[in-house]
Amino acid sequence: QVSPGLRTPRLPVWLCSASGRHGVLFGTDSRLLSDWKSERIFHLYFYSGQQEQTQTAHLTIDTHSHHWEEAQREDPCSAGKRRPALEMAIRTKWAGATVSWNGTDPFF
Repeated sequence: QVSPGLRTPRLPVWLCSASGRHGVLFGTDSRLLSDWKSERIFHLYFYSGQQEQTQTAHLTIDTHSHHWEEAQREDPCSAGKRRPALEMAIRTKWAGATVSWNGTDPFF
């Protein structure tokens, strides 16, 4: 039998698999599970256990950013427009959100 804590987590936790690698994306604010208003700007953390990741990545997610104001003249497939797979996975939950890596080089 599964404990109630595993069926309904107290904190938001997602297991991620992108580009053949696995990791855990999690938040420390329980309001993300119950209050949609807390989804404006919030923090998530990512840990993969891969040797190239020396510490947990601290990400800031902004769901009300003005992504449409980016320069329109760049080709969406250019290197400047490519996004890490983790960012794309986050956008499956929060479409159009911007992800700040807070000084960590994007990986995954």
